[in-house]
Amino acid sequence: MSSLRLISSAASKRHLKLLPQSWRTYATPTTFKPQEKDPQLGDYPDLPWISNQELPARGWWDQQMRRNFGDPIQEYDEVLSMWGPDTPPVPPHKALFQLSLAISAFVGFGFLCKYTLIPERPTVPREYPYSGLVRELGGLEENKAREETEEIDE
Repeated sequence: MSSLRLISSAASKRHLKLLPQSWRTYATPTTFKPQEKDPQLGDYPDLPWISNQELPARGWWDQQMRRNFGDPIQEYDEVLSMWGPDTPPVPPHKALFQLSLAISAFVGFGFLCKYTLIPERPTVPREYPYSGLVRELGGLEENKAREETEEIDE
């Protein structure tokens, strides 16, 4: 089986997963234009947009790149090759949900530790007579911070 057949069968299987019940419908129908073929490609085959990472691992002439000898190279080979960006195994909306769930669990555990697991103080805070010993310490005027001066010591 040639790699073009494998790629086209994998791409068609991906599109077969959509059921009519899962299609999104809009109030006003829109017309979709088929994507025009790039005129610079000439008679080069129009290959499906599928990453080599999604192809089966065995049965290739070049095991590392998952290609057979003489196969045409995708126009965007840098993106779709084995060295391109990884295709996410988890859909992005599900990954975002899982990340927010983990963050909320972490924050919830922090609040649990702060508000329920910290014991109360074993003693009552000390109270001093006469407004907290203001008179015994010399009054408020004696305990004020010194004012800053701009005098330079010579």
